[in-house]
Amino acid sequence: MTDWQMPAETDPHEATWMAWPSAVYTLGGSDAEADEARTTWAAVANAIAEYEPLHLLVPPRELAEARRRLSADIALYDVPLDDGWYRDSGPTFVLGPDGLGAVNWVFNGWGAQAWASWEYDAVASLVATDESGAHRIDSAMVNEGGGIHTDGVGTFLVTETVQLDPGRNPGWTHARVEEELSRTVGARKVIWLPRGLTRDGERYGTRGHVDIVATFSAPGRILLHEQRDDAHPDAAISRELAALLREESDAEGKPLEVTYLPAPTVLRDAEGWVDYSYVNHYVANGAVVACAFDDPSDAEAREVLADAYPGRAVVQIDARPLFARGGGIHCITQQQPAVPQSDKPVPIKEDS
Repeated sequence: MTDWQMPAETDPHEATWMAWPSAVYTLGGSDAEADEARTTWAAVANAIAEYEPLHLLVPPRELAEARRRLSADIALYDVPLDDGWYRDSGPTFVLGPDGLGAVNWVFNGWGAQAWASWEYDAVASLVATDESGAHRIDSAMVNEGGGIHTDGVGTFLVTETVQLDPGRNPGWTHARVEEELSRTVGARKVIWLPRGLTRDGERYGTRGHVDIVATFSAPGRILLHEQRDDAHPDAAISRELAALLREESDAEGKPLEVTYLPAPTVLRDAEGWVDYSYVNHYVANGAVVACAFDDPSDAEAREVLADAYPGRAVVQIDARPLFARGGGIHCITQQQPAVPQSDKPVPIKEDS
């Protein structure tokens, strides 16, 4: 057991952390593709900055572009990067008797995938750790922030295909993963999902991150991706996960309430089955920054999110450029929870 606890994403934030896109497989091979990536990352950052402080890592060659596109009150950190998925390469923040902690997982390019590079991203978590003044908590487990979700009181969602991936943690068992999650983020109950969405398990995916398929909107309440068209292989996955979760309970032994978030009606793009998902949203102070897909389901998803997070504005941003590059809005954001005033460490240095 540990004194550290990962709060719910819905708890108050001190700030949000992001990283700027930089890899060829994210910026693309043309000026138009690079502009699309930068525009989308900037749209997410600027939307969040309306509600809470935002801190963003930028590689030196991209500083001018970032400054041109971003709100002036966003703090920029000039550091080398491999890519812009800071949910995964950044730290997972926790709270405890010593105030703010930051879990630094081992990052190896989503299981040492052949197309990925991670020389700089492997240590990028230290930027937010150091600048936030957090207590550093090192882990030997290969993991990413997109591979876990919590209700903030000890219940965690994970997937078999991520934490037990031979490319990440060869030889690890359920028990060993659960022990490490208990030590680092305060897990008391770990719910194992067998897999994630179909596209996310293919070549350029994460091998099954949970943050694209299911999330806690509150203790005991789960939002689950629902693919309603049986022509899409994710329809079977939706049914399988719904049945599993409805038989599960949280760390307090209470049954889970499952609410569906509909999948967009579009089924395929040029590469195959899409994994477009409204589950991959980010909960900020006073707002939910959510995916849109120029799809008839955008309006229904907005209503579900507004009901799930009462009192928060729902801000939708076209996330198709993110999903074309392997992720969504949640994948490029990482929350830093607010620390109770009496325990608050040295404030973040506002570098620019």
